[in-house]
Amino acid sequence: MATEEKEFEPFIVGITCNWCTYAAADLAGTSRLKYPPNIRLIRVMCSSRISPSFVLQAFARGADGVFIGGCHPGECHYIDGNYKALRRIELLKRLLEQFGIDSERLRLEWCSAAEGAKFAEVVTDFTAKLKELGPSPLRSG
Repeated sequence: MATEEKEFEPFIVGITCNWCTYAAADLAGTSRLKYPPNIRLIRVMCSSRISPSFVLQAFARGADGVFIGGCHPGECHYIDGNYKALRRIELLKRLLEQFGIDSERLRLEWCSAAEGAKFAEVVTDFTAKLKELGPSPLRSG
């Protein structure tokens, strides 16, 4: 009997701003928009509160990708928090490359609370990209 090969399903850790991207995810859910169930969300008050150690720890524990979501630039509830997050993410992408992790496994997106459809589209796109990349080199088992 031939064995069927199971398609790889990436595990995504999503860290989202309470005011915008988390609300967009909530809107996507209440609007019954379809997107892959591969993402697990963690809500923070602002994308600037995301420590680089959170991202590194997610990868170290086997995440195939990390999604960061925040308010659009200029619309942060904490004035310029998303600009701080943008700078950190750019540095983290360089650091990940040094560790042998493709920087495309870390994605930053701006989604307002009214953009549930955009959130669903981004998660769908990111999941497809991670399927293309395959399992994280740090993933165990």
